[in-house]
Amino acid sequence: MGETPRTVLKGLVEQRRWTYRDFREYFEAAGQRIGVRNLTVSEAQFRRWTSGKIQGLPAAEACRVLEDMFGIDAEHLFKAPSPDALAPAYNLEAEIDMTARDAQNEAGSAASASISDTAVEQLRDDVHRLARRYAALPPLEVLRAARSLREEIEQHRDGTQVPIQQQELLILAGQACAILATAAFDLGSLDSATRLARSAALYGETARFEPLRAYAGGTLAYIAYFSGRPAEAAQYARRAAMLPGLGDIARRRLAAIEARAYGHLGDTVAAQRALTISTEVGDGILDDLHDGVGGEFGFSNERLAMSNGSTCLLLGDGRQAEAAAQRALELVTSRPAATRSLPVVGGAAADLAAARLMRGDLDGAAHALTNVWEVPSEQRATGLLARARQVRRLLTDPRLREAPLATEVGERLEHFTRSAQHQLGNSSLAVLES
Repeated sequence: MGETPRTVLKGLVEQRRWTYRDFREYFEAAGQRIGVRNLTVSEAQFRRWTSGKIQGLPAAEACRVLEDMFGIDAEHLFKAPSPDALAPAYNLEAEIDMTARDAQNEAGSAASASISDTAVEQLRDDVHRLARRYAALPPLEVLRAARSLREEIEQHRDGTQVPIQQQELLILAGQACAILATAAFDLGSLDSATRLARSAALYGETARFEPLRAYAGGTLAYIAYFSGRPAEAAQYARRAAMLPGLGDIARRRLAAIEARAYGHLGDTVAAQRALTISTEVGDGILDDLHDGVGGEFGFSNERLAMSNGSTCLLLGDGRQAEAAAQRALELVTSRPAATRSLPVVGGAAADLAAARLMRGDLDGAAHALTNVWEVPSEQRATGLLARARQVRRLLTDPRLREAPLATEVGERLEHFTRSAQHQLGNSSLAVLES
């Protein structure tokens, strides 16, 4: 057996296995509890009190605190213990009270490390509203709004340690990043769009939210083929489509993007296979991003038709391209004006013009371009500009270029793309001709 402690106080401290630091924390907490504030104990005092060498008793306030801590008169605490002195000295009520107060303090600390659920709800609404309004807004306006939202989300994420809030804020930050990536692409900043899309994918991976990773993968794919790397684009799309937990819309979008990549590669068999998949996917499976949020994260029937029409143009199939572009125009123009995507209107019209030029119909192409001219300069995004350049190139065909109408339309297309480049700051943009 160990040596008998010299004082009851020493024995109680040993019984609780308290270090000096533990003793001081309990001492200060007891002082706060009984109204003796700002009273502490130094390590030297602690050693003297427990050594049995102290003459008399500590100051009256210290004695009051010690009595509250142990439930024993201070005079008794500084006496040598009798063999059974320590057994009844344990104050169960005081110990339970101290445990309860510790739990309360720690719970309070945890509560202060969270944020209001209402704040999270508002951020969720703001991100989702921006995604759903994307098609009706200029990309520059979207870029500014999404950047502000992402910064606000990160500030809130720093203010909470609640796992469920952290999870949702990670997903929302990733969604804001994905919107930023699309806006940067539409503005012609492909390098920044790539970086932002990778950031969105990383958010999705961290949050274990596969639909976001898939969306970001599709974005990286179309950035790659507009940057002249169609083989890499096909790889991005295939990898994204292998992720679990994706709904029909996600898989339809990725198949359409993969088809475009193979179209740029001139791989007719692979492109046709992906085109077929994009139109046949339909098992009724939903996911929380492409379906639950939708908007820019969705992939409407008109966008599918427009994308597949562009792929048919790359494959030289003017008949299918014309039918798909016409279908896209019919779908998008049937929507209310407030929800109609002007970039889709312009893109489908440009593809329709290109398809008609492939069969030598200059008048039909000029008529189709009527919808292109209506797209305001601030909404002339990268995809539309690439399609406009393709129409301009087709107008140089020997069968057409001598016609006055071809000259007029060609000059107007040059002005159309030049004015957009000047406003969007992407005059040096190098993209594949869709």
